[in-house]
Amino acid sequence: MTTPDSDSLLAEQLLRLTRRVHRIQKRHLQQSGLGVTPAQARLLRTLAHCDSPPRMADLAARLEVVPRAVTTLVDGLEASGMARRAPDPANRRVIRIELTEGGRKALRRLRGARVSAAEEILDPLTTLEREVLGGLLDALVGGAMEQDPRPEREAQPEQGRERNRGRTC
Repeated sequence: MTTPDSDSLLAEQLLRLTRRVHRIQKRHLQQSGLGVTPAQARLLRTLAHCDSPPRMADLAARLEVVPRAVTTLVDGLEASGMARRAPDPANRRVIRIELTEGGRKALRRLRGARVSAAEEILDPLTTLEREVLGGLLDALVGGAMEQDPRPEREAQPEQGRERNRGRTC
C-alpha cells in the first residue's frame, strides 16, 4: 500500500529521472554532430513511422504541439536537407512533409546516439533490474496507451509496435 508521502516521493523521483534522461539524451545528440534539437529529432522519428507523408496538422496532433511549433521544426529540418515540403497529389492546397535521404541518414545516426544514451542511463542496473524496470515501464506506458489513441511508437514494447503498423500519423 502506498501513502501520499511515498507517492509524492515517487513523483519526484520520476521527474528527476526524466530530467536526467533528457540531459543525457541531449548531450549524446549534440555529440552526434547532426545539429538537430531534441524536438527536431523527435519530429524525424515521427516522420519515419508514418506510412505516407503527413500534413503539418497531423504532425502537430501526433506531437501534441501547436501547428506553429511544427512549422518551425520543419523549417529547421528543411534548411538542413532532412525533410521537405511537398504538395499533396490529391489536393495541391495541402502540404505534406517528407523525410529526405539526408533525414534517413540522420535517423540512423540518431539511433546510435539514443542507444549510447540509454546505455549510460541504464549502466548502474543489473540485467535483472533492467528486466524488472522494463516490465514496470510497460505497465506505466500501457496505462497511458489506453488513454491516448496515438501512442508514440518508441515508447512501446516491440509487440506493441507491430499492432500499429499500417497506420498513418
